[in-house]
Amino acid sequence: MTTLFESKIRSLPRLGKGKVRDIYAVGPDKMLIVTSDRLSAFDVVMSDPIPDKGRVLNEMANFWFERLGHIVPNQLTGIDPESVVADEERSQVRGRSVVVKKLKPLPIEAVVRGYIIGSGWKDYQRSGKICGIELPKGLQQAQKLPQPIFTPATKAESGHDENISFAEVERLVGEDLAARVRDISIRLYKEASEHAASRGILIADNKFEFGLSDDSELVLIDEVLTADSSRFWPKDSYQVGISPPSYDKQFVRDYLETLDWNKEPPAPSLPADVIARTSEKYREALQRLTGRTLS
Repeated sequence: MTTLFESKIRSLPRLGKGKVRDIYAVGPDKMLIVTSDRLSAFDVVMSDPIPDKGRVLNEMANFWFERLGHIVPNQLTGIDPESVVADEERSQVRGRSVVVKKLKPLPIEAVVRGYIIGSGWKDYQRSGKICGIELPKGLQQAQKLPQPIFTPATKAESGHDENISFAEVERLVGEDLAARVRDISIRLYKEASEHAASRGILIADNKFEFGLSDDSELVLIDEVLTADSSRFWPKDSYQVGISPPSYDKQFVRDYLETLDWNKEPPAPSLPADVIARTSEKYREALQRLTGRTLS
């Protein structure tokens, strides 16, 4: 089984490297996004790749882009990634890449929460609110909210994103656009959650990102509803009051918490069984949500 820790595409100008994705320019108005097998935990990129992770994330995002395309346009161009790189580079992009439109990203993370967990749970315990939204008293950890809520965050170049109020979103992007992003994000979450629940998975929350085209059309960008941008919980083992297991990097996080590590680079090496179990969790999420398996 081959893995890709970092792509090395020489035939295109490199624009950037994220925690997981490598980005290249395809002419003046398009980009090639290569999803590597890198994994970050506690905002530190691990030194060991997770087999199949990049292909799973790419396949999962493409599934949702197609399924939710009637709600909002997305970044995909339909161009075959293998057609924009040199012949000897095709294996690096096969099954893990997309060619997308180059757009102006909005400076916010459009987070929708259907359950109370993570930083939202901490905010609620402290103030009874999440991002300024008053919630019913007496909610328990991981409890389903009466309605999904829009809880935006700032996009941090490094470190943790910070939750912000809707008023701050209005200040950053304008009232009309803020309302459109909120309403579209909640609709995307609701439709995706209904499908996922029918396949035995609960989507606790999700982060969407949007960009604007040259004519100011709102477009869904980045990854969407993957195990890296969402909390996926197995429906059959869900319990209110505890933090449920998830279909992502939970095995890695749990292992790291057993170590005497300060959560700063360099990352410790991961045992083979943790790598294997994490890879299997990503593949299982893909199969359950989409009915697809990797070839």
